Amino acid sequence: MKTIKGPALFLAQFAGDQAPFNSWDSITKWAADCGYIGVQVPSWDARLIDLATAASSNDYCDEFKGKAEANGVTVTELSTHLQGQLVAVHPAYDEAFDGFAAPEVRGNPKARQEWAVNQVKLAISASRNLGIDAHATFSGALAWPFVYPWPQRPTGLVETAFTELANRWRPILDHAEANGVDLCYEIHPGEDLHDGATFEMFLEKVGNHPRANMLYDPSHYVLQALDYLDNIDIYKDRIGMFHVKDAEFNPTGRQGVYSGYQNWVDRAGRFRSLGDGQIDFGAIFSKMAANDFDGWAVVEWECCLKHPEDGAREGAAFVRDHIIRVTETAFDDFAGSGTDEAANRRMLGI
Repeated sequence: MKTIKGPALFLAQFAGDQAPFNSWDSITKWAADCGYIGVQVPSWDARLIDLATAASSNDYCDEFKGKAEANGVTVTELSTHLQGQLVAVHPAYDEAFDGFAAPEVRGNPKARQEWAVNQVKLAISASRNLGIDAHATFSGALAWPFVYPWPQRPTGLVETAFTELANRWRPILDHAEANGVDLCYEIHPGEDLHDGATFEMFLEKVGNHPRANMLYDPSHYVLQALDYLDNIDIYKDRIGMFHVKDAEFNPTGRQGVYSGYQNWVDRAGRFRSLGDGQIDFGAIFSKMAANDFDGWAVVEWECCLKHPEDGAREGAAFVRDHIIRVTETAFDDFAGSGTDEAANRRMLGI
């Protein structure tokens, strides 16, 4: 068994234009002050990282890591959630997602998609230069508008969508293989990879590519009424990252999983700060330890009620208290009588 590393913090929800959130130096100092020993970096945020330079310069990466380490934190992973989303966009979402892209490719879906693919590849190369072997992303979605089968989906629609999705990701996965980096898709509503069944469909289309893995975040399973503990056992060999995020699901006579277009605070399913929701993290950390997960426990703060800085500080302590330092001995070793094959055979009467 292996001990999970952490606590770490995903910086995407905290980066901003005001100190200490507006520079790499100050935000890493702040994260360490909150109690974190690692940070996951949103690669699209130029206030924190120059992605193109990181992909091409070992010197830049050494300086980038060195500054973080001097401030008390390790760079755990890079993220391309926004760029990965743009690898596959259904036309219904063109305008909504256009803001994720560089200004020069907005309004041009073909150029935007090519830009997104290049961005993810740059992040993979940057991960290699940083000595990181896993990378977080979204899959994007072509079939999401058809998630509920009304009207009846035409035969082959979903298969065609997943074939195209796989064709777009296969060259990126091959680039990841060449650089020794796993791609960990966050399984998330709004993505074509939004549960175990869709992840398996994608795996089949990419030939069970060894670099196609999962970012496990139980909050997205609670809001789908999916068994988040069973999911760990089913996909333990493909879970490469772990977002520690809480949630609650309280259906009523008025709303359930779809939550009636309500704002987050009024939804049946809501994200909460760690410890304020319904997720059994004791069971999750136990399963992760038993299944030899030795990656990082990364807090992703999203809460409709609590202030983010309070959630961040509480989250560091929460994760630290839940990480299980795994045992190197069996609890009943005191009663062991040694190993003797001849005695074993006598005890069995053989």
